[in-house]
Amino acid sequence: MLFSRQVFLVAGLSRSGVSAAEYLLSRGAAVCLYDDAEERGVREAMEALEKKGCRIVHKEELSERAEECDILVLSPGIPIDHPLARLFRGRRKRVTGEMELGALALRCPAVAVTGTNGKTTTVTMLERIFKAAGKESLACGNIGLPLTAAAQSLGEDAIAAVEVSSFQLETLSSLRPHAAVVLNIAEDHLDRHYNMENYIYLKRKLLKNCTESEYAVLNYDDPAVRSFAEHTKAHVVWFSLKERVKGAYLEDNALCFEGEKVLLTDDLSVSGEHNLYNALAALAAAKLMGAESGAVSKALSSFKGVSHRLERVLEAGGIIYIDDSKATNVDSCLKAIGGLDRETVLILGGKDKGERYEPLFAALKRSRVVHAVLCGENAFRLMNAAMEEGYTAVTLCRPFEVAVRVACLTARAGQSVLLSPAAASFDAFRGFEERGEKFAALVKQIACELPAVGESAAAGRSDVPAGGGAEGLE
Repeated sequence: MLFSRQVFLVAGLSRSGVSAAEYLLSRGAAVCLYDDAEERGVREAMEALEKKGCRIVHKEELSERAEECDILVLSPGIPIDHPLARLFRGRRKRVTGEMELGALALRCPAVAVTGTNGKTTTVTMLERIFKAAGKESLACGNIGLPLTAAAQSLGEDAIAAVEVSSFQLETLSSLRPHAAVVLNIAEDHLDRHYNMENYIYLKRKLLKNCTESEYAVLNYDDPAVRSFAEHTKAHVVWFSLKERVKGAYLEDNALCFEGEKVLLTDDLSVSGEHNLYNALAALAAAKLMGAESGAVSKALSSFKGVSHRLERVLEAGGIIYIDDSKATNVDSCLKAIGGLDRETVLILGGKDKGERYEPLFAALKRSRVVHAVLCGENAFRLMNAAMEEGYTAVTLCRPFEVAVRVACLTARAGQSVLLSPAAASFDAFRGFEERGEKFAALVKQIACELPAVGESAAAGRSDVPAGGGAEGLE
């Protein structure tokens, strides 16, 4: 692309949209901005970019300005079949994304990670490993730091640890990671991708550019991911908890790679089967990038997890409060409840993503969850699924703040309150981070207001919803 001779329209002023605009400006491009959101943060971002030389496009002039622009840069939150994207394609103009711009600018090798769950944890693990090995590295992409920003700061000897979502894969075509990692495949984002076939196709797209000189690091235990080996020229390296594969595997309570014991499972600071998979994937990718086993062991043994993923907020009145706001789909929530070590009151709900919730409530009946509080946009869909499965230990209350308070009052000493919504956050929040922060603030406030809630609940409060009937609060 000859930036100085082209006009770009950046649609969507999320973090990636802002980063794309700043990157394009730095390359001498003319940049127009469009976002139909009325949020204060969006307006402030637009005003700041306007001062740097961008031109704001209003909705009523969008068609006219689209004629002047050469390339549309979509933020990940805008689907590829959005009318604006169709308008550009109809005029035979390029539609791309921020990550594609970053991939073109990247000067160093990359490890790219995709999958339904575990991406952020695995990418963060990789960043820690590479730094422990003495390499410059940044966790970037969908994790929060856009690839365009990372690409401008990483030198040729660095390693980019790139989290790639299915949304970003819609407009990504140039990234060629030295190691492409696919963690798992489960239902997610079907409201956007329509069916599992499209979703799987997008995940597999990460491997498209890999040749015989690159690596595909694949989950042997996931049938969908295992099939990806048939669709890549890359050298396939596996990771598995069940088999002694060519790659990374679990043996004698140790994480191993190609016959070498690298780290005992007891030395991992994070728990759960899902984190064993994440650690094995990171181990395999890191070794392929040249990291020594000592650096892998040092980084993984000190890794404490990522924010909003089964993060303990506080313990008060004998109740433990856990933030798992990052569980934005059913599969992630299932992993959370599968690792529970005490009875738990679960908070579910948010923006619907088109998933089926019946399997979740079927699993709740076999879990240590004693009560589910349903909230958010999809609360009634959740309630219907619960009734279909005969799970009646539920309370429905749409507002998030009310749901948190009800969950806190329902829990008894010796139990936990777990926010693991199995849904996106965009019905009420700007992202899962904001939802998790709100949860933490609320439970700290409630614990302060009601210091004896655990003792009162343990004594059997008459005003607390019992775990056997459905109650609706609006």
